[in-house]
Amino acid sequence: MYTSFYTAARGAMEEQRKMDVVANNLANVNNYGYKSKRAVFSDLMYYNLNNYTGEDTPLKAGTGVVMEMTKTDFEPSGVVTTEGNYDYAIVDDGFFMMRNPISNEITYTRNGHFSLSLRGNTFYLVNDAGNFVLDENQNPITVIDGEMSGEIGVYGFNILDGMLSVGDNEFSPVAKNGAPYLIRGARVIDHALEMSGTHVADEFTQMIEAQRAYSYALRMVTTSDEIISTINALRQ
Repeated sequence: MYTSFYTAARGAMEEQRKMDVVANNLANVNNYGYKSKRAVFSDLMYYNLNNYTGEDTPLKAGTGVVMEMTKTDFEPSGVVTTEGNYDYAIVDDGFFMMRNPISNEITYTRNGHFSLSLRGNTFYLVNDAGNFVLDENQNPITVIDGEMSGEIGVYGFNILDGMLSVGDNEFSPVAKNGAPYLIRGARVIDHALEMSGTHVADEFTQMIEAQRAYSYALRMVTTSDEIISTINALRQ
């Protein structure tokens, strides 16, 4: 009975975490370049139940599931035209490469909402977080009299799984993603931005599923607690 109690409690906790992921997707439904995330679950330790002779049976018992990670969907989204002079959208796969002007940390984003930032006597092309936009040679792009010093670079990775979300719709690669490579001939549209990858209908479906699973898990917690209380009362 204690196993059922803790299994149900763990299930309720993990479904709450799934609802947090869905809520975050819905909160970013209007954020350009946002990529939706999905909760990925893994089974916790399970074991076979033995019969009276000690042999294993197909029956299993365990302690539930845990949300192991969130998986990002990097599929390109639709494009909307804008009036921004420095708005850009990548049509196919790839990322804009950004460099933090203070830490020199390299990050990647699909959000092409850029603007100009004056540093000294030079205008640099930057994103909303103030990071430099890099060109095809991985150098910061400067703008003089409306002319950019180089073409905006679009970079890709052989493996996208596991890229870390660092905020502001930016991502940082990990070892298994490999080294970035320049996508030559990448289609980039100016005066346009990529829309959010959140699909409202799918997110509401995920939310309903999580709410029902959460409700069933709490009902199991209540039932297990009642059974345990009844057994303890019989022992007295």
